Amino acid sequence: MSKIQDRAVLVVVDVQNGFIREASAPVVPVIADLVARWQAAGRDVVFTRYLNYPGSPFERLINWSDLMDSPQTDIVPELQPYAEKATAVIDKKGYGLFADAAGAALVAERGWQDIYVCGIATESCVLATCLGAFEADLTPWLVEDASASHAGQHVHDSGVLVTRRFIGEGQIIAAGDIPVELASSQLEACEA
Repeated sequence: MSKIQDRAVLVVVDVQNGFIREASAPVVPVIADLVARWQAAGRDVVFTRYLNYPGSPFERLINWSDLMDSPQTDIVPELQPYAEKATAVIDKKGYGLFADAAGAALVAERGWQDIYVCGIATESCVLATCLGAFEADLTPWLVEDASASHAGQHVHDSGVLVTRRFIGEGQIIAAGDIPVELASSQLEACEA
């Protein structure tokens, strides 16, 4: 395996039933294709799930009490088969992968350095995961066309703008920009 293969992970952030709206639904097949190609190449994939709880900062400060129970907290059906084959599914109570100790511990344990991030919502949990990787002295990559906001395109665009300011212009990429050794163009290994 090349050095880039050894150190890279794809993080699929919070593609859960409770975050799917008209604005975010179109990104699901894009993410499914990316995960399928990533897994076909034998690469590590981590899914995150946000789990809200009574008395959380989201409930206390934002008056938001969604995503406390199934089916809202479930990963969308289109991604379930990939989540079952994932390296890990990390449940978290904050915005990003690094919000809870389990996410940061897994990244450190596996020695991942390049953190490719996609999912929902670009302006919050995706951004927080990219920023967490940056602050952990890792190399974050926001996969822009595999991310969305359930609040609409203008909010997604704002999230990309802020992420770009936090982690650097060159860290915002399209799925087609991912090195071929990380995301196979052959899907036969994933089709069942």
